[in-house]
Amino acid sequence: MTAAQEIPAPDPVLRRDRLDYTPTSRSVSLCRHRATRLVAQWGHPELACDTALLVSELATNALLHGSLRGRLFRVELTLTAATLRIAVSDPRGERLPGLRAAADDECYGRGLVVVAQLADDWGVEPRAVGKTVYAELSLRRPAPDMAMGPHVLRAGPPVTPTAGAVRPR
Repeated sequence: MTAAQEIPAPDPVLRRDRLDYTPTSRSVSLCRHRATRLVAQWGHPELACDTALLVSELATNALLHGSLRGRLFRVELTLTAATLRIAVSDPRGERLPGLRAAADDECYGRGLVVVAQLADDWGVEPRAVGKTVYAELSLRRPAPDMAMGPHVLRAGPPVTPTAGAVRPR
């Protein structure tokens, strides 16, 4: 078998939306509302709430940890027959996200744990300038009582053990 035969072809893109935003707190709510509306219009209203939360977490991280003065961040939604991919790109490629366990009294630090729990897959991809953090939702989701296999995280260090820490699936 040749290498070309071993790698499955990616699903064709059915829908795609991409928009750049200024790095302000108002942009987070704008991109969240846009993504929610588009996912519902694309025929998947059952994913609207999960999409809203994932876009909000990823865009907030781009704003807090990946923004540079005068540079925009990008939110891209890609729908295939099997997956909805939410990707947020920012100009700070040297600041890679990672899972961590926030202490009970900390206000921040839980965003990627939420992303890892909600998304079927997530990770980080380098860009020529900056990085893209993505989360994917499967359109063929298993029933809630079905056993899930191991979930491999592609980015970030493992969660450090602390009291009340949430482990990724």
